[in-house]
Amino acid sequence: MHASAQPETVEAGPGRSSETYKRTRHEAVWMGFVLSCLAMLPAIVAWTPQMTDYPSHLAGYKIMLDHGHDPFLTRYFLFKWHWTGNLGVELLMVPLTPILGLEAAGRFIVAVIPFLTGMAIMAVEWSLRKRVGVGAILAFAMIWSPSFLMGFLNYSLSIAVALFIFAAWVRLGNWPWRWAVMIPAGFVVWLCHVSGWGVMGVLVFGYEWSRRSGWRDWRPFLKPWPLIFPLLPMLLGVGANTKVSYGRWGVLEYKWQILYKAMRSYDKVFDITSLCLVMAVVVAALIIRRFDGRVGWAALILLVLTLLVPRQIFGGDYADYRLSTTALLVACLAIDWPVPRWGLALAGLLFSARIAVTTVVWYEDAQTSRQLIGALDHVPEGARVATAVAIPRQQWLFGPFEHFGSYAVVRRSSMENSNFALPDVHMLSMRETRYRFNDPTHRILYGENQRIDLRKFKPARHADYLWFIGTKAPIAIPDGARIVYATPNSFLARLPDSVDLANPGNGS
Repeated sequence: MHASAQPETVEAGPGRSSETYKRTRHEAVWMGFVLSCLAMLPAIVAWTPQMTDYPSHLAGYKIMLDHGHDPFLTRYFLFKWHWTGNLGVELLMVPLTPILGLEAAGRFIVAVIPFLTGMAIMAVEWSLRKRVGVGAILAFAMIWSPSFLMGFLNYSLSIAVALFIFAAWVRLGNWPWRWAVMIPAGFVVWLCHVSGWGVMGVLVFGYEWSRRSGWRDWRPFLKPWPLIFPLLPMLLGVGANTKVSYGRWGVLEYKWQILYKAMRSYDKVFDITSLCLVMAVVVAALIIRRFDGRVGWAALILLVLTLLVPRQIFGGDYADYRLSTTALLVACLAIDWPVPRWGLALAGLLFSARIAVTTVVWYEDAQTSRQLIGALDHVPEGARVATAVAIPRQQWLFGPFEHFGSYAVVRRSSMENSNFALPDVHMLSMRETRYRFNDPTHRILYGENQRIDLRKFKPARHADYLWFIGTKAPIAIPDGARIVYATPNSFLARLPDSVDLANPGNGS
């Protein structure tokens, strides 16, 4: 890996006039801005974000912001604030919800995160090279990562902020007061998400490592010191969960899966083809020595960390899977390869094609969501809802309806069983601890020949309504249950021992 020219140096490249180079450079900047705006399109066309975890996050935000005013939410849930490295969107929801409303504020944030990530990619590229090249345009294809599609909003926001801070680190250079800017900046990224703070540290270290005077130069280990201060609350255990796990499955097989699923979205062939194209460009840049060590070292470190770190850290899942796509994004930023306009256009076409697929899928899934949410018209305020979601054991695409039952909390202040509400893991928890009524009790994993029998669904024993969502119909529902609403892939059933909330002392 070579170290490219410093930011103030601009090379026109072989066979290109200075005027042509400047024109192409400005066109690439506008192209990056347009692609950043285009990145918001799925959230604009869908009435609600079609992310796997999003409804449960939205329910958590509602409970967080209620402050005990809603008697049903107060009866069912507890919320305890912790200053921890996983608060990015929670903190943004505090000022935005009174202005936009809960659901609009959540949708706005989902739209803004990919835009900010695109602009952050441009900021890093410009800080390093004073131009926007093919590597940066190619990196846009990683904005809608598997982590973002699953709904890891805090992590995705932290990556955008980390890239901006890294760009500032490069631009500030040897300014003697850089530390005064970076100390609070490190806390900002950490508050968004601890993993994003780690990625930022790797970026800064990799940049300084590439500038070392020799292998015995130890200064790269000390240069990032302004960013280490979030370690203090972590060492003190402020809001931290110490659970670490590699998961229950074979580590080598699982690690291989998260590598080839680094660009997973909604079409397996298209996603793997996209990954192969990106990797081909990265490998070609390495072979012809057009790979910039100032970010290339960080990409290598992130790849190694993807293979080494556990799946679960600090109570969060897929800690390593998140890094796989980030490593690929950083590797693209390391590509320092002057190409003509058609090369930039091809790189932009990959992102445009992927965002088009995501936009179409989100629009179609949002129409299904409108049908599903009609069930809540038949659910009284404060009812207990047991959601059962049938999920195939093997599927490539992300299921947007896996946590859809949490809309019962958002729209009806219900007690519902798909929320992230584990004590000592989440700030949200259930008041009722005699039985489990939270994630993942709503999940019914089924194989090709497996039958779904809802008479055995345990959460229904503690609920007033059973809300089933899935394309495979169950063979039976609880005895005495009466279906009151149905769509082609869902139904809502009133259970025989449900409580009449107008007269809680009587069953109905």
